[in-house]
Amino acid sequence: MMKIALLVSAIAGAAAFAPAQQGQINTALSSTKVEYANEVGVVAPLGVWDPTSHLEKGRDEFERLRALEIKHGRVCMLGVVGYLTTQAGVRLPGMEDVPNGFAAWSALPEGVLGQMVATWIFMEIANRDQTGKAEFPGDFRNGFLDFGWDKQSDDWKKKKRTIELNNGRAAQMGLLGLMFHDALGNVSDILP
Repeated sequence: MMKIALLVSAIAGAAAFAPAQQGQINTALSSTKVEYANEVGVVAPLGVWDPTSHLEKGRDEFERLRALEIKHGRVCMLGVVGYLTTQAGVRLPGMEDVPNGFAAWSALPEGVLGQMVATWIFMEIANRDQTGKAEFPGDFRNGFLDFGWDKQSDDWKKKKRTIELNNGRAAQMGLLGLMFHDALGNVSDILP
């Protein structure tokens, strides 16, 4: 009986280290994701990356989320530049004593917060397609600004829009990292 128990435990122990049967992994895009495979911002290595299945909600939801991604990316690009500028010691006249980061909120002079809120409201109203002539989400030229955009090829435009999206994505991660380290109190350890 003892020999049988040892044999069974040896077999069970060996089975624990045997490789598990691996199922086939389907790397093909679903029919929903194929529709978005050529969109601006779909780049290697992720391609169409939709872990929460938002693309199944349709084109309108995709356009809304893309517009939000562009807006938040643009705000974060400005935020990273502003954070790095104030970290370097650059201040507006009259605000030389205001620290940078989260500590600035409690040190702002009276009236500045109201000016900031008014600026945010104005920017939300002004930075949108006012004329219905937008070529894509985030196109706020409103038939006024061009700077040669209309003279460029479609491939050039797609490349530039992809660059903006990727820079915005990086800025969102960068600003989140700066905010995290600011809350930890070690921003000066990660910035020169």
